[in-house]
Amino acid sequence: MTARDDLLDLLVEDARHTTADLARMTDLSEDEVEAALADLEAEGVVAGYQAIVDWEKTDREVVRATVELNVTLDRETGYGDIAERIARFPQVKTLRLVSGDYDFLMEVEGSSMHDVSIFISEKVAPVPEVTQTVTHYVMTTYKDRGVALNDDDDDDRLSVSP
Repeated sequence: MTARDDLLDLLVEDARHTTADLARMTDLSEDEVEAALADLEAEGVVAGYQAIVDWEKTDREVVRATVELNVTLDRETGYGDIAERIARFPQVKTLRLVSGDYDFLMEVEGSSMHDVSIFISEKVAPVPEVTQTVTHYVMTTYKDRGVALNDDDDDDRLSVSP
């Protein structure tokens, strides 16, 4: 594995590592770490840094849904064209081309189930290439991007003894 790979693994683990921490953990100098990070960002390998938020522990209402999309392609329109159009909506947090029974897997957020439903029915479904949407509302998130959420160590199960 290269130093770049090590840096990427460390950033995925915790993007709040300082340059000094990254240098110490990779045996690079701080200047080398800064240069490598600048290169990774310029190349688009590192596209951003985000916090993982457990919305259930806040006062803010956030409704998340996973949406399966089926599309029909024609000679002028490819998957990339459709993805570019759909990804522009701020409600779309993740959009992936996938294999299987549907073409795209989309994750959206809104302030209510009604907002998400209206977004899907009025913005996504009318896209000419979209032939079907199936929406799954997220009820509880237990793990997000490798981080366990709601891990209060409370065991709500009843004790059973023989």
